[in-house]
Amino acid sequence: MNNLIVLYDGDCGFCKVVLAMLLRWDRARRLNPVTIQSAQGEKLLGGLARQEHLRSWHLLDPEGMLYSGGAGVPIVFDALPWGTPIARTASCFPETTSRVYDWVAKNRALLGRLLKARARAWATRVIAERRV
Repeated sequence: MNNLIVLYDGDCGFCKVVLAMLLRWDRARRLNPVTIQSAQGEKLLGGLARQEHLRSWHLLDPEGMLYSGGAGVPIVFDALPWGTPIARTASCFPETTSRVYDWVAKNRALLGRLLKARARAWATRVIAERRV
């Protein structure tokens, strides 16, 4: 099984919309969404300092390796069809990838306000369908 667990902030509209777009791209169903705030999310992040839980998304690969923030970008894109070029670019420029990711993460509330309620509702449906 080559699935990745994507741990995301279930209270963040922007986070949910981005995750929903990734899930739609993921036709092979390799991404498994788990909210950080859930019991399963808390358990999976048990080895991570509590204040780090909601600072970024986290990806857990099949071998149990945890990637957080920008370090997860190449991992998630490598799992998606036609995502390898993005994964390779992100891997070649890890510092830039992390800086961009950190900027987005720090401004996700502002970015989320730009999203219409309809987009957030769509994202909630897409994620719920994947969990079923």
